[in-house]
Amino acid sequence: MTTHPAPTTDTTSRPPSGSGRPAVPAGGLSRRGLLRLGGLTALAPALAPVLAACGGSSDSDNRAIADGVPEKFRFAVIGSGKTGIPAALRYKFNGGADLGKTLGGTTVTWPSGFTASLPVMEALKAGSVDFTFATATAVAYAVGGGVPIVPLAAYPLPADEVEILVPRDSPIHGAADLKGKRIADQKGTTGTYSLIKYLETAGLRLDDVDYHDLSAADAESAFANGKVDAWISWQPAIGLAKARHKARGLPGVKTYDYSFYVASESFAKAYPKAAAKAVRAVRDAQRAINAAPEKSVAFFDKIGGFGSEDAEREVYRELVRQKRLSDSNADVLAAVDAKAVKSTQDLADNFHDLGVYPSKVDVAGFLRDSRFDSIKKTVAAELAK
Repeated sequence: MTTHPAPTTDTTSRPPSGSGRPAVPAGGLSRRGLLRLGGLTALAPALAPVLAACGGSSDSDNRAIADGVPEKFRFAVIGSGKTGIPAALRYKFNGGADLGKTLGGTTVTWPSGFTASLPVMEALKAGSVDFTFATATAVAYAVGGGVPIVPLAAYPLPADEVEILVPRDSPIHGAADLKGKRIADQKGTTGTYSLIKYLETAGLRLDDVDYHDLSAADAESAFANGKVDAWISWQPAIGLAKARHKARGLPGVKTYDYSFYVASESFAKAYPKAAAKAVRAVRDAQRAINAAPEKSVAFFDKIGGFGSEDAEREVYRELVRQKRLSDSNADVLAAVDAKAVKSTQDLADNFHDLGVYPSKVDVAGFLRDSRFDSIKKTVAAELAK
């Protein structure tokens, strides 16, 4: 993953009040780079029993304006923010509700510049974000790295979100054929976990292949130029590359992990009802997208969600129809359950075995911690509406 600019805050609506401190720099937050940061190199098995409020925040940052309503709500934007749930909420897709009004009259801002959910964890730790999508990988890093998050809800990623691409005329037709082959993957991601599981179906391990740890852009370039034999990644990037390079996907590749929505501990403690309402707003936004694929793609196109390639819009439209995007199953968001816990612990254990995490991480213990029981009930009650 490349570095990215510091998170910025959009103020096209009512400007936020608060401390006025500058945005937290986010440079250097690759998955490997994060492990090298001070205090995160030796991952602790789990978070301390009770974590302090997010570093750098103050009581004035999220003080109530009336009846438990937060003055501001900072929703992290990953990627361009012009497609998917953040875009649907921010620009009120299909006449959707105003998120600030849903929370009781809150100013919503959208810290951006994040390339993935892992860098958002560091922003949460610094106190510059209140709420975000998070992959299972990011949650495991947060647990090991002492990031004060509260797990609000989870959902399983679409089983076919990840693909392994090979050239159309490749002799590779299944997992067994990958032995000794050059495979591109961004290490420590959903793709890595799927690759591990796929190789296991043929009795292979990651050290049985010629593994290349590459960012998505570098992996696509390597694949297009024949420098690797196969490439594993997720939608929509892999779907567009499949069309662009006339590649084919291998059969039987699956996505196994869960995704989460989390809040900073300070926000969730102060405003549990607002956090729960935000989760329901996310779920309802995805339901609206899934119910109207053509309309949603036209909406995202209008606000600049796609590049100049016609294929980008077409691939995205088909992925929305097929529910193959990472957001697609957010329409069934629910309080974190046993399946989500087991899956995320298994991912963390596999990554520890690979050396991605230097220490074992007790994600299950964290996700089951009784101190989250109250917020779980609040979220479940909100999602029952």
